[in-house]
Amino acid sequence: MPTKLQWQQATITAVATQTPRIKSFFLRLPQPFTFVAGQHVDVRLTAPDGYQAQRSYSIASAPESTGDLELVIERLDDGEVSPFFHEVAAVGDAIELRGPIGGYFQWTPDAADPVLLVGGGSGVVPLMSMIRHRAARRALVPMVLLLSVRSWEDMAFREDLLQLASRDDGFHFEIATTRSLPQRPGDYHRRVDAAMMAQVLQHLPATPATVYVCGSDPFVEAAAQALIASAVSADVIRTERYGG
Repeated sequence: MPTKLQWQQATITAVATQTPRIKSFFLRLPQPFTFVAGQHVDVRLTAPDGYQAQRSYSIASAPESTGDLELVIERLDDGEVSPFFHEVAAVGDAIELRGPIGGYFQWTPDAADPVLLVGGGSGVVPLMSMIRHRAARRALVPMVLLLSVRSWEDMAFREDLLQLASRDDGFHFEIATTRSLPQRPGDYHRRVDAAMMAQVLQHLPATPATVYVCGSDPFVEAAAQALIASAVSADVIRTERYGG
């Protein structure tokens, strides 16, 4: 029988701004755990009157990381938890969390089969863990990331991803901006569609063995339909959706 996950009090050790609406929070755990790229944790806040709010956040760190756990949180104006992190939480604060969670949306570089990652906005976070995992293992698995964002400035991990793509080790990075013009030749200026997906797939040496799609409900639906229209089997598409 699986061990029941236990809540623990993690300490915020650093906060880094990714975009105007997205921040990274680095947490030191009293009881560190091992995890698989793509998994997430639950975070729970308790008000002085006892009211509790709980949300799930993907882990951005690579499983090999020996530093503090990195969670990336986008501020949602009508959210209960994200405004607290963006407006109140500070280095030294204790945050209650439990994990790791998730057995479906996860990846390891044990196989050499090509992989396609498709992210919308902050949906890049669990994909970033996979990309970092591949880099840490020095794996040569062919991997392509298609990231859809409103603008260049709204892209979390932008410099990290550009640097990783510059290694020319089989990782390819495609960008689609929906509200601003592309900053690189060949990038897209529209929402994800079947024609775009067909072009992105050409950067892989073969049909991907697994596709990971993460983003809002509408984004995931559109991306999955574009993949199927591009002759990718629905059986190999794994999706994760976030609210807001």
